[in-house]
Amino acid sequence: MRIDLIIDGTAESVEIDPGESLMSVLRRLGHASVKNGCDRGDCGSCAVILDGRAVNACLVFAAKGDGSKITTIAGLAAPGLHHLQSASLDAGAVQCGFCTPGMLLTALDLIERTPRPSEAEVRRALAGNYCRCTGYVKPIEAILAAADRMGERR
Repeated sequence: MRIDLIIDGTAESVEIDPGESLMSVLRRLGHASVKNGCDRGDCGSCAVILDGRAVNACLVFAAKGDGSKITTIAGLAAPGLHHLQSASLDAGAVQCGFCTPGMLLTALDLIERTPRPSEAEVRRALAGNYCRCTGYVKPIEAILAAADRMGERR
């Protein structure tokens, strides 16, 4: 079957298998920032923004995305680094980087819904994002700093 997606602002039409995951389709279309960490929804590395909500793309059937707007970490950076990305760099929150795209998109969903999240709210939001390198301290600091920066522009 054929579906239409708007990925990072670009319309794409793609042939899919009925049971294919959104993650699989995004990877096939060349969106390498959507990571396949577990393929079971446990790690959060495949998180994208689907019509305004963070979802694990490995758990969403691609067909459900037909007509949807999808943002990957690459789309978040257009035209320049997003506050979440620059705060992560400033805080030294990126180590191996595998979890970073999903973590930042999950954080964006949180900040859009809770513009000034507490540390506890950030920790709860990131509960579905597995990171083996950072210990979460610096990513949480970065997300709180980005929320402050984003609040200044509201």
